Amino acid sequence: MTDYRLGVGDKIRVTVYNEPSLTGEFWINPDGAISLPLIGTIPALGKTVAQVAAQARAQFGDGYLRDPKVAMDVIAFRPFYILGEVAAPGQYSYANGLTALNAIATAKGFTPRADRAVIRIRPQGGEDEVNYRLTPELIVRPGDTIRVGERFF
Repeated sequence: MTDYRLGVGDKIRVTVYNEPSLTGEFWINPDGAISLPLIGTIPALGKTVAQVAAQARAQFGDGYLRDPKVAMDVIAFRPFYILGEVAAPGQYSYANGLTALNAIATAKGFTPRADRAVIRIRPQGGEDEVNYRLTPELIVRPGDTIRVGERFF
């Protein structure tokens, strides 16, 4: 997931080489930023981990550390949501590589009235749901809202 864009609710691990007091785990705040020791807040909403790491490296190097080495990775993704014709609709933890079928299984499967051919997904921050054919390859992203509709007989 190299193109993954950070969002509110993601948790990242920041490692600053040879600086244990600056190393730690940080949440993306509701305002879309992370607060790091010494340098303060860095905007992270919609950016890749590499972009945020580069910005942190630049800020640490601006008068605080000589040639800082900063590494970042996502350790907890924001949840996904599933509703409609599943046995246990709700909010669930995201796992890397989650498919729509895995998400439905996490929600304890279809109800007897569920449409098993098409689902609707609204990405986080999106306004419209998009219909997708339910296939084993259909990937769900963190923050997505999945809706399983009712079939018509």
